[in-house]
Amino acid sequence: MGQYRQIIWGMMKTGVIGFGGGPSVVPLIRHEAVQQYGWLSDEEFAEVFVLANTLPGPIATKMAGYLGYRLKGTLGAIIAVLAHILPSSVAMIICMSMVKFFSSSPIVQGMISAVVPVVAVMLGMMAYEFAEKAVKGLGIAAGIAFFIIAILLLQWVELHPAIVIVLFIGYGSIHYRLKATLHKLKGGRS
Repeated sequence: MGQYRQIIWGMMKTGVIGFGGGPSVVPLIRHEAVQQYGWLSDEEFAEVFVLANTLPGPIATKMAGYLGYRLKGTLGAIIAVLAHILPSSVAMIICMSMVKFFSSSPIVQGMISAVVPVVAVMLGMMAYEFAEKAVKGLGIAAGIAFFIIAILLLQWVELHPAIVIVLFIGYGSIHYRLKATLHKLKGGRS
């Protein structure tokens, strides 16, 4: 029963304290798994982290599930995942109920209206940073061309954004090989 208690307490802490998604939660999970309870060595944690990163879904939940499974099998995995997601899920339900209750309040409406421009600026900054990285990696002409292609696929062809993302990830995985092949075909000229 002691290890189940450790799993529950460790994963509850990571689920409640962790804010900001996987990158902010993984160090907390590492602290619990490696330093606090000694469930894994640093090397084992790094291997599990890399493997979990390659699989789809939230990384923190995958890490919690793996740790629970490693320690106590299927029941341990279920307990670890539930301990990780339930506290924040319950908090979200309570918060959303409060938002719904207070949503007609002019004060809350004003607060929401004040947040919208901040979110728009944050999304704009993120888009700019992505564009900057794309231009740095692909060059300005290719960066602009891929931007136009993305807009065409999303707006005029109306492909689902996930399909567009997969297409660009697919291209990204062969970009440097394709670039090297084109360079050879040009006879080594830049």
